[in-house]
Amino acid sequence: MEEVFGIVEKAIDIAFLEQKYPLNFYAYLLGRKTKRKEVKEFIDSHTTSSIRHQIEELNLYIKGNKTMKEAYGYLSKPTARKIKTYLEKIVSDADKYYEDRRPGRRKLNTTGKSKGGRSKSK
Repeated sequence: MEEVFGIVEKAIDIAFLEQKYPLNFYAYLLGRKTKRKEVKEFIDSHTTSSIRHQIEELNLYIKGNKTMKEAYGYLSKPTARKIKTYLEKIVSDADKYYEDRRPGRRKLNTTGKSKGGRSKSK
């Protein structure tokens, strides 16, 4: 699980330093077949709370808060919006993956219909 934290923190560093947004977190979690318990650990972690805090700070900066302007003044507001959106997507991808991996749920195919199972006929 430490690998996940490292990748997320590296992706955030890249977003702030290079304005590149390389991580599709949901696809990453799917690709490594992350367990629901591990995602819950990530959601409840200090890393995620720090991301949420950064989102709030970026929101204040975008709205013109003078204190946040000192902290994030090196970023243009359009760049700050992109980074904020990227951070929100990382958190929402974790939440979505956690919900999608609930036990006893049928997997959906690309059309949104259940795979397999019996049809309901009267």
